Amino acid sequence: MTADLDTETQRPIVVASNRLPFTFERTAEGLQRRPSSGGLVTALDPILRKRGGHWIGWPGIEMKPGEQLPSAREPYSITPVQLSAAESERFYEGFSNGTLWPLMHSMPTRARFHREDWEVYGQINERFGEVVAQQALDAGLVWIHDYQLMLAPAHVRRLLPDVRLAFFLHIPFPPYDVFRLLPWDREFLRALLTCDLIGFHVRSYAHNFLDCVQRILGARVRRQEMIVEYGDRTTRVGAFPLGIEFDTFESLAMAAPRTATAEAGATVLGVDRLDYTKGIPERIYAFERLLENYPEHHEQVVLFQIAVPSRSQVEEYRELKSEIDELVGRVNGRFATATWSPIRYLYRSVTRQQLAGLYRDARVGLITPIRDGMNLVAKEFVACQVGEPGVLILSSLAGASDTMREALLVNPYDIDGSAEAIHRALTMEEEERRSRVVALRRRERRDDLDSWVASFTKAASATQPTIAPITDSDFEGWLSDYMEGYRLSLFLDYDGTLAPLCDHPSNAILSDSVHHTLKTCAERPDTEVAVVSGRSLSDVRKMVDLETVTLAGNHGLEIEGPRFSTFVHQDLIHYRERANQLARDLESLGVNGAWTEAKGPTLTYHYRSVPEDSREQLVKQAHTIISRAGYQPRDAHAAVEARPPIGWDKGRAVLHILRERYGPSWSEEVRVIYVGDDQTDEDAFRFLAGLAQTFRVGSADTATAATRRLPNVAAVHALLDWLSRRPLT
Repeated sequence: MTADLDTETQRPIVVASNRLPFTFERTAEGLQRRPSSGGLVTALDPILRKRGGHWIGWPGIEMKPGEQLPSAREPYSITPVQLSAAESERFYEGFSNGTLWPLMHSMPTRARFHREDWEVYGQINERFGEVVAQQALDAGLVWIHDYQLMLAPAHVRRLLPDVRLAFFLHIPFPPYDVFRLLPWDREFLRALLTCDLIGFHVRSYAHNFLDCVQRILGARVRRQEMIVEYGDRTTRVGAFPLGIEFDTFESLAMAAPRTATAEAGATVLGVDRLDYTKGIPERIYAFERLLENYPEHHEQVVLFQIAVPSRSQVEEYRELKSEIDELVGRVNGRFATATWSPIRYLYRSVTRQQLAGLYRDARVGLITPIRDGMNLVAKEFVACQVGEPGVLILSSLAGASDTMREALLVNPYDIDGSAEAIHRALTMEEEERRSRVVALRRRERRDDLDSWVASFTKAASATQPTIAPITDSDFEGWLSDYMEGYRLSLFLDYDGTLAPLCDHPSNAILSDSVHHTLKTCAERPDTEVAVVSGRSLSDVRKMVDLETVTLAGNHGLEIEGPRFSTFVHQDLIHYRERANQLARDLESLGVNGAWTEAKGPTLTYHYRSVPEDSREQLVKQAHTIISRAGYQPRDAHAAVEARPPIGWDKGRAVLHILRERYGPSWSEEVRVIYVGDDQTDEDAFRFLAGLAQTFRVGSADTATAATRRLPNVAAVHALLDWLSRRPLT
């Protein structure tokens, strides 16, 4: 296994992010490129150079027909994903930054939920997934990054089922009560759970994610191991705090000339991208309160605030800039003297060399976002403390606060508390300042950018955990409170639920132990059991052979059972002869192992034995023949069901059984559990939403309306065993 793991970690890596590691501009000489700034490029470029592979992303401009990106000799490939200007508007400015950005930062009132933006976001994610899959056939790892591509893993997994797949989120993951506001929350969680590893900056974000998959999807979460089980798949979840190029910033700080701010007295430095999450107005209010409460700092200290322009075309960001401009003017108007202005405000970017000098010479680094995934500015400030030590004031709402405990932590909404922290930092003795900085620098040097890449790729290469057997405690946690004090009505599909799926339905036989457990459940005085199958009623009767169990065949078109009036849907008489003709028509598709199962009023066209590359055309033809006969084609496990169009399905059959047994107020008399593995069971899951505990058995690849998933038939047997042994109500 170790040798295999070593080989795996040497294979190429495929990285997908919203942007490529290069920025492209259209000039008179054609397209020109320059390296993109940012930690992600710096972090991933070395591993791609070492292992080879591909970087996939948007080039940042709309390509003209026939236009090619300029190439350069590199040890890895750059593959662009093309977006039109209209697509970019809805995908990037619309859904990514208008919906996900505020929601993930726990600011739901700023989020816009437009279906048109959502649809384009899904289309672009599918496009990314397809491009990734094309480049990842021999990849040792596919690593997808950030909130713009949260659906892309599902498309990669669909096309490459066995690829090693990982995702890292560079912004916060919000609590359950915030995330569930997203109308498409289930789609996002299901897509992420196609990954082998999901990484977050800090454990609180990871735990928020675990809460969501448990409460929204009903996934089984092993919290101590940070593992999610969903259907037949397991996903590791972990915290991987992003670091910086510590040595680079330290060297820049050592080489930078003395800044003008160093001559102006004590400097309180704020450096941010202009964004409503960064807390710049709150910071200015806190500095104003400092000047109000501590007049000894007048003419002695300056707040030097740098705001890097961002999304200036968005109205919210223009309004934020106007607010900051007005605040700066007001504070300077209140307190400035002929020789001193308390706030210096720059609305522009600065070079890393200039920034390193500013970090080094600042007395206080005031990093107070109202919400931030990590915040690397705080780490850069620490790395540049190579001279007289400064003090870091850090928002407790930034991810970096989880590890940077030696900073002075503040709540940015607490204006008085923040002002008090600034005063404490400005008056702190050198010995305390140095002790704090030394501890911070030691940790950030150790946990730098290279360490982050190494820890994540090591975790991504680890052997995938197996699904742990479901235990009584799982069922007790899911069902005990729900059932307490009520009778139970248990509904079960047959194939793929009670018995494993087989090449031919006649081979799906109940084991003696399952037959006994089912009988034990049905004989309990507080439990009724029904088997609801797509098989014919006579076939279900032969397979189950228990007089104490209610049997529903043909998806509930025919029902019989103890203390139950035999039911046959009144419209079936019109379809029996048509079903015979349809069966003859489908005989033409009986090739490559496909065959038609006649079940009286319904039919099933089976193609489980048909080679994969021959299935699509046969299924399409079966749909056409079934529709032409006036029947409804419904996809099932390697089969197409042909049903009479009479508005009846498993959901309505369940309702009929419940009303017959308990009357119209059945929901006050009984608790319902429904277990199935097929698309035909989704009708029951949707009908019973909020009225029952429902379980979808098997693969997680298909969306479900069920409350929870069970990985396999063995888990269903464990559920039956627990139900048979539970105390009588």
